Amino acid sequence: MKLFDTHAHIGLIYDDPIEQLRVIQQAKQAGVARLISINNSLHDFERVYPNLKSIKGVYHAVGVAPSEVTTPGADYISKIEQYLSYPNVVAVGETGLDYCKQFGDKRSQMELFITQLEIAQKHNLPVIIHNRDAGKDIYDVLKDRIPDSGAIFHCYSENAAYAKKCLDMNVWFSFAGNLTYRNARNLHETVLNIPIDRILIETESPFMIPAEFRDKKRTMPAYITSTAKFLAEMLEMDVEELSEQLWKNSCKVFKLPEE
Repeated sequence: MKLFDTHAHIGLIYDDPIEQLRVIQQAKQAGVARLISINNSLHDFERVYPNLKSIKGVYHAVGVAPSEVTTPGADYISKIEQYLSYPNVVAVGETGLDYCKQFGDKRSQMELFITQLEIAQKHNLPVIIHNRDAGKDIYDVLKDRIPDSGAIFHCYSENAAYAKKCLDMNVWFSFAGNLTYRNARNLHETVLNIPIDRILIETESPFMIPAEFRDKKRTMPAYITSTAKFLAEMLEMDVEELSEQLWKNSCKVFKLPEE
């Protein structure tokens, strides 16, 4: 079984560069052949990318999350564009809107989000979307501004009706360990009502611990096998067959060869 973790905050699991490398090694032993290393800020990218840049199967996204809206960096636009030219950087993000916590104001968040959608369009790359209690505004923005290379709703949290409404756009839905929670009915309903070629999985490490590992302190990329097995059961598919489809989907959105 060959798996692709489309969203892992390696730098938030451990600060120690050696421990970060160990996390990747453990993931590979569990069947995670590729993963996207994600960061919330440019400072985090600058810290994590040099440590992981030469590891086969590790790809990167660069962007500024809504949590950093008050301190994105004076030259954040030119820096994102610079880092997008680095080897194995394959997406813009994470970016989006977060109305759950008081990160700046909505207008500032919206400006930061739209700016990064424009950068993704300019560089012909997909964008990784962070959505917390902001589904309507994100939909309204994407309707007019989604990059040609598409968008990924990371750690999908809306319901099936929202997902179906978005299917007219070039979007994918990425499910994390919370899919395995018994009370996550909105997510269960969603996966049963969207095309399988729009589904991705992620760990959102170190957050969203799958139910099977709830006694652990943090999520690791290696734990994605639990989410894959749960999803296979929900879809009444063989887990090998499902992992092949998820691999194809992930490679397609990030424009990577399947082999």
